[in-house]
Amino acid sequence: MAWSPRRSAGRRLQLPLLCLLLQGATAILFAVFVRYNSETDAALWHWGNHSNADNEFYFRYPSFQDVHAMIFVGFGFLMAFLQRYGFGSVGFTFLLAAFALQWSTLIQGFFHSFRGGYILVGVESMINADFCAGAVLISFGAILGKTGPVQLLLMALLEVVLFGLNEFVLLSLLEVKDAGGSMTIHTFGAYFGLILSRVLYRPQLEKSKHRQSSIYHSDLFAMIGTVFLWIFWPSFNSAPTALGDGQHRTALNTYYSLTASTLSTFALSALVGGDGRLDMVHVQNAALAGGVVVGTSAEMMLTPFGALAAGFLAGAISTLGYKFFTPILESKLKVQDTCGVHNLHGMPGALGALLGVLVAGLATHEAYGDGLESVFPLIAEGQRSATSQAMHQLFGLFVTLTFASVGGGLGGLLLRLPILDSPPDSQCYEDQIYWEVPGEHEHLAQGSEETETQA
Repeated sequence: MAWSPRRSAGRRLQLPLLCLLLQGATAILFAVFVRYNSETDAALWHWGNHSNADNEFYFRYPSFQDVHAMIFVGFGFLMAFLQRYGFGSVGFTFLLAAFALQWSTLIQGFFHSFRGGYILVGVESMINADFCAGAVLISFGAILGKTGPVQLLLMALLEVVLFGLNEFVLLSLLEVKDAGGSMTIHTFGAYFGLILSRVLYRPQLEKSKHRQSSIYHSDLFAMIGTVFLWIFWPSFNSAPTALGDGQHRTALNTYYSLTASTLSTFALSALVGGDGRLDMVHVQNAALAGGVVVGTSAEMMLTPFGALAAGFLAGAISTLGYKFFTPILESKLKVQDTCGVHNLHGMPGALGALLGVLVAGLATHEAYGDGLESVFPLIAEGQRSATSQAMHQLFGLFVTLTFASVGGGLGGLLLRLPILDSPPDSQCYEDQIYWEVPGEHEHLAQGSEETETQA
């Protein structure tokens, strides 16, 4: 693996300079614009006659903890299935999420909590920033192992802006319901990443194909991520919902949907597997599709049966996608989807958006009673009919797909700039390019021999 001295020097400088530049810029913007909100500011909180137990922190922070663990542990380890890319999977997840949390606080703040010339932040800001980081990490999954850290940071820089804009259009302008992010997080993140992967298509990626597989212990590490995500997903979907019955119902619907997607995953995996054996890739990913598919509708009156049915269908579609559709994506559409985000986030996310269209269209005063005000305020106030709300939900899906596709295309063009460092085709999915790895010299020698042989 022969790097020229000039390229090695450039690679050494690009990441430190970009990290320092981004951190310096966000720090200045924080100093100018970001302030505590009334629940966080010492003077503002004590001006009111409040009990400390009434502070929003005590209602939202438990959910935030769960979501935070999902972002850093769940997503990081879920992507650690590659045999030689564990450091990159967990380490670059750490880097991307840490930057995205700061940048999205600013972007989402300008759109949603800009008051009197300042962005007001509190525990809900932390939850929303984690959601944005989740979308970035979903996109990362599509290009895992094929890009360098500088490219990934630039991807996050662009994607966070488009995520915030799409979220603003859907939630504030169209006033669609999407608490768990079937559209704003999963669909957006997946198709942004897939279009990005298409633009970055590598026709010679076969040179690294032998590293794209997993080994026994890497699959076990990935299952750690799966279990964390599976356990905490009810908190993920319910974290931003209205306190009371809405949050309770969201967690319950997600809980049942996940159980059903797990059973359908095991059933379909054994059915389509060789000799009836289970595929760990299916279990690691498709079992989570139940959480994705009810992201939009979980706070609605989906019913426990509806949650089970949605989860079972999502698990089946996701499993079949890994078995049959992923190879077609690469061979016919030239989309190299490393983690299969189309199967876990893309298709279940779009299905979840359509499920939200259906459930919103069925909303009635009889079914929701006084609770209609908190779930569908415009219907409760007579400003929209249930059918109109359903059409807005459907339009929200098309808006999301548009933002994701255009953004992914622009991001791909940005990441293709020759000045940006990326691994060669023969060294993709390999930690040693960017990390100090035990036994690195042996692997470097082997990589050099492979490169010379292929040349």
